[in-house]
Amino acid sequence: MSQPGDPQPTPLPPDPDPWRRITVGVPGIEFEASPPGQYDFDRPDTECDGWSTPELTVRYASVRGAMHRYYRKPRQDTARAALHEATGTVAFAVADGLSSAVNSELGALEACRAALEHTLHLLAAGTEPVDFAAVARHAAERLRQLAKWRLSGRDPQPAEVASRYATTLVTGVVRPCPGGAAIELCRIGDSAAWLLDRSDGRFLPLFGTKTGSDTVLVSNEVTPLPTVPDPVEQVRVRLAPHQALLAGTDGFADPLGDGHGQVGALFTRHLRRPPDPLWLAHVLDFSRETFDDDRTLLVVWPRDPAAPR
Repeated sequence: MSQPGDPQPTPLPPDPDPWRRITVGVPGIEFEASPPGQYDFDRPDTECDGWSTPELTVRYASVRGAMHRYYRKPRQDTARAALHEATGTVAFAVADGLSSAVNSELGALEACRAALEHTLHLLAAGTEPVDFAAVARHAAERLRQLAKWRLSGRDPQPAEVASRYATTLVTGVVRPCPGGAAIELCRIGDSAAWLLDRSDGRFLPLFGTKTGSDTVLVSNEVTPLPTVPDPVEQVRVRLAPHQALLAGTDGFADPLGDGHGQVGALFTRHLRRPPDPLWLAHVLDFSRETFDDDRTLLVVWPRDPAAPR
């Protein structure tokens, strides 16, 4: 009980509501999200993470899209990242489960897990460059084993695996090196990756795009895991000090387009330096009419030598 003369608590200032959803252009319809199905309780609406090594900084976030929030579907995207401690190499994976597959959210999760596990195994063995065909086969086998378990031990046909767990995958590594970190990555399906020039806001796509200037006809056809293409699409580039590596699902790539519009400007502003992981998730959950897919984005920056350690 306070006594006369005791100092009184300072009243809190009015809440400025800093977490109001960001609008880009014409906003989508606002509504309270519906719960996902009763057995989807371990697929949260939003997840994010972030950390730094002496050379690199990592942030990623994944948010459920408006369509899935409305129709009680789980988030079908996943992102994961891990550090190979002996070399300081960052390994990462981003996956987008196909809506046509009945449990694609599990396919995306297991594909990311399997990709990281095998990549870390190859890094421990000193494999350079990474054998991404082996990584993709390992991820595809994980999906096959998952389908076999669901079928009570019966060996599934490839079409059965795809009908349950089909997913895209972008996976790779960022190795600290003199003269700029070395990036190696591959993709299966239509998820994407870019180098963002933080000095001028240009997004350089590392794979072919659905909407780029070299695209004659836009196609929504996707060949996802468990199919492993031959050859696996791969890229190797250097990460300059003024750049950041982005890997994302088409829920981010489609509104981004060629990066010259409002979405590109929004992310250039917020990715010039690593944001708090929660803030990245907040920005990623922007509202824009017609863009209602799940969105996932993983970003790797070269570490500023002057940054606190």
